[in-house]
Amino acid sequence: MIRPASPEDATAFAALYNPFVLNTTVTYELDAVSADTMAQRIQAKQPEYAWLTLEDRHAILGYAYYGNFRERAAYHHVVESSIYLAPAACGRGLGRMLYEALIARAQEQGYREMIGVIALPNPVSIRLHEALGFVPVGTLQRSGYKFGRYLDTGLWQKALTPPTQAPG
Repeated sequence: MIRPASPEDATAFAALYNPFVLNTTVTYELDAVSADTMAQRIQAKQPEYAWLTLEDRHAILGYAYYGNFRERAAYHHVVESSIYLAPAACGRGLGRMLYEALIARAQEQGYREMIGVIALPNPVSIRLHEALGFVPVGTLQRSGYKFGRYLDTGLWQKALTPPTQAPG
């Protein structure tokens, strides 16, 4: 089941997210995130932006969200997305299902473009984004530094509405 996230999900989200923080380069966050911090992040983004929870039999298997891409007002129609899945959810089509729900929510809210920001290399994330219609639009070289090495960041973009429509 996919449902809107709430601050009550924060403990499960932090438990799911922190192994990515501490053991991988898929996020550029360096320190584990507390449940309180995660709850604040969820509350700060809603209702303007969306956080979604993927749940099966009361177990949280993943979450996805979008927020502002950049602070300047001219970017107000563009959102940046993120998705995190528990290992048990991978390879079952659940990530695609969750991301499709996130895209639909962004379209319902009138956003025009979605940006996937991917720490490179990450072939699994690239495959997911491209399967959902995102196209690569650029690479920021040496933009992250984690575990003693520089990392590149890839940008993938998806049009949510026809480009002929002016932002609302």
